Amino acid sequence: MAGSLLTRALGALDFLACHAQGATLQLIADRVGMPKSGAHRLMAELIEQGYVAQDSDSGRYVLTLKLSSLGFKHLAASGMVDVAQPLLNGLATLSSELVRLAVVDGERLIFVAKAQGARSGLRYDPQNGQEVDLFCTATGYAWLASLSDEQAVALIARQGLSQLDERGPRVPHNYPDILAYLHAARKQGYSQVVDVSAPGMSAVATVVRKPKSGQVIGVLSVGGPTARLPEATLSSFVPALLAAATELGELSPLSDYLTPLVQY
Repeated sequence: MAGSLLTRALGALDFLACHAQGATLQLIADRVGMPKSGAHRLMAELIEQGYVAQDSDSGRYVLTLKLSSLGFKHLAASGMVDVAQPLLNGLATLSSELVRLAVVDGERLIFVAKAQGARSGLRYDPQNGQEVDLFCTATGYAWLASLSDEQAVALIARQGLSQLDERGPRVPHNYPDILAYLHAARKQGYSQVVDVSAPGMSAVATVVRKPKSGQVIGVLSVGGPTARLPEATLSSFVPALLAAATELGELSPLSDYLTPLVQY
C-alpha cells in the first residue's frame, strides 16, 4: 500500500481493526508497504495519539477503544440511532428475535443498530460496527439485489468469499449461485436465507429507501436460530418488516444523514 503517511496510518488502523488479537510489526509493515523502521515510527505516533497500544509480553500492536469511541460519538451526534431505535424495538418485540439495521457506507454495509427480542433460549447478540458479509447474508443479498448484477459481483469480489468451511450447508460457493439468491430477492422485494451464513441460523431482510427518490440507504433484518425461524415463520414477518423499513426511510434525520454516504 504505497501512498502518504496518512494513507498508511489509516491502512494500519483498518488492518488492526480486523485483528482483535493484535499484529506484529512485520505484518503491519507488509500491509502498509513500508520498512519496519518506518512502521515502528508510525506505530509509535499512533500509540502517542492513543489509537494503538503495544502488548508488553508479545510485542503485538492492538487498537485501543479510542477509534470505536469516536464512531459511537459520531452516531450519537447524528441522532440516527436515536430516531431508529424505537422502530427496531417494536419489530424485535413483535418477532421475539434479533433485529438489525445496516447502513450503506460507500461500497460497504455496516451494522449500526440492533434490538434483541429473544428473551430465552439461544440468542445471537453480535456487536454493532461490523461490516456485512455480502455473499452469504440476507442483509447483503437485500442490498445487492437493489444493484445491477455487475455492480453486485464487483462488490462481492472486493470483499471475497470468506470462511466457507464455517458457513451453513446452503452457502453458495460461486457467483451463479449467489446471483440466484439476488434474483429471488429482487423478485420478492426482500431476501430470505436459511442455513446459509452460519449453520442453524436464518434471516429475512429488506432495504430501507428514501421515500421520494427510492435511493437505498440501509437494510433492515430479522434473524435468529433456524429452530425458531423456519422458512414459514420468516415469511410471516415480512409484512411487518416491510412496513418498518418504509417507516425508517421516512425518518428525516436518518435519510438526511445517510444520503451523502451512498455511492451506488
